[in-house]
Amino acid sequence: VASAEERFGAFFSVTRSQVYRELPALAKEGLVRLGKQGPRSSQQYAITAAGKKAFKAWLTSEASPDHLRSPLILRLVHAGSLTAKQRAALIESARATYSRELDEAKAAVKAAEDPYVKAVAEFGQAHARAALKLVDAIPEG
Repeated sequence: VASAEERFGAFFSVTRSQVYRELPALAKEGLVRLGKQGPRSSQQYAITAAGKKAFKAWLTSEASPDHLRSPLILRLVHAGSLTAKQRAALIESARATYSRELDEAKAAVKAAEDPYVKAVAEFGQAHARAALKLVDAIPEG
């Protein structure tokens, strides 16, 4: 999970609960197998040949549209039920969050050596800028 967070955390959230929920299902399908027992009773998994084949098939399949799941947008849609003070706090919090995201994405662009990783990091920058533009467009009050 730490490796995934380091690799794509700036533009794709990976939660420990997601990973641990999916691993047994992937093992049941033969896509991963149990690996070494890790420290503190943690269980490592390794991808199987079938898993590599399935992953490659997914990578080479036709692209489908992204489905936006944004807690910010969900909150903004319902912001009318908040007080003016609560709305201002929401906007300020979002501005701080996406400013940090933008800084992280800029650093990822600079650090990227692979052109595909760089392009994805640039997408992260564009997303953070779009979110900042959104919150800046909301009138105060």
